[in-house]
Amino acid sequence: MGFNCGIVGLPNVGKSTLFNALTSTVNAQAANYPFCTIEPNVGRVAVPDDRMEVLRKIDNSQKLVPTQLEFVDIAGLVKGASRGEGLGNQFLANIREVDAIIHVLRCFENGDIVHVEGSVDPVRDAATIETELMLADLDSLEKRIVPVEKKAKSGDKEAKAMLAVMQPALQALRDGKLAKTVRPTDADAAKLFDQMYLLTAKPVLYVCNVDEEHAATGNEFSKAVQNMAISQGNACVIISANIEAEVAQLTDPDEQNEFLQTLGLTQTGLNRIIKAGYTLLGLETFFTCGPKEVHAWTMKKGTSAPSAAGIIHSDFERGFIRAEVVSYDDYVAFNGEAGARENGKLRQEGKSYIMQDGDVVHFLFNV
Repeated sequence: MGFNCGIVGLPNVGKSTLFNALTSTVNAQAANYPFCTIEPNVGRVAVPDDRMEVLRKIDNSQKLVPTQLEFVDIAGLVKGASRGEGLGNQFLANIREVDAIIHVLRCFENGDIVHVEGSVDPVRDAATIETELMLADLDSLEKRIVPVEKKAKSGDKEAKAMLAVMQPALQALRDGKLAKTVRPTDADAAKLFDQMYLLTAKPVLYVCNVDEEHAATGNEFSKAVQNMAISQGNACVIISANIEAEVAQLTDPDEQNEFLQTLGLTQTGLNRIIKAGYTLLGLETFFTCGPKEVHAWTMKKGTSAPSAAGIIHSDFERGFIRAEVVSYDDYVAFNGEAGARENGKLRQEGKSYIMQDGDVVHFLFNV
């Protein structure tokens, strides 16, 4: 089960530097000119989870297999991208394929790095990107709704159902609102809504890229973005992409921590972005444990036990019998599965059980 976040922003805001640090690669070219990234770069990163090391010690496991998120570095958008300016159409198509958007905003002054708008104003930049995404969605829906309307008039039930979600989204965009503001609460309608793959329906995380001096405290630019994010109900993380790039070059965790401490930081900004991205996508983690490995698995909030079993292997879901479940806290408190079982903390759960974050589980199945 793959989940990915697209890293977007105007040219020269630090997107590729951030991507390089996220994936500890140099696949994305970080250069001081627009469109230095002409193809989306994809990298997978482990989701930091301190619980895994605790579980490893309890079961004396040989290795850890963390869950992962995929990040896609999408070349810089510019004003007019929805009309094909720059390489707009190509990049907008790439954004449609991701599950969530990480919007990097330049929150630092540097006369040596050109800003495409001539000045630093992250709130303005956010509005520029948002407008382009809205215009792209508007153009897409206006083209797609015509044949759907024709089918609906002929009595096609599927077309009628789709039209019922397309019309409110189209009206919202015409009114200058994001598509996500009219996402249906009904489950079936929500599935149809998601099939439209609208850019402004995706969850957004703002990343304020500040200079090294303000990595721990932020600055006036990042404060403005934080206020904007709060008003929108979006999340916001402050980082210094340059610092993250330096940290990524240090392979020794102790050296990383020492370097961060000298800057007044307790953890990398990248870890905070990864965790925030995980939360942004509505994801949770369950574990399978044993002497061989501790394995973390990604699931959507509200996942049933059979569906979680299917994440490991389709046979597990097809032949699901029951799940033996111990909460993470109980697994730790009673030093593993045996202790949890002895103290009545190992539960037998059926098909209707909704998995909880941190569940340590063993699936029983028969195919």
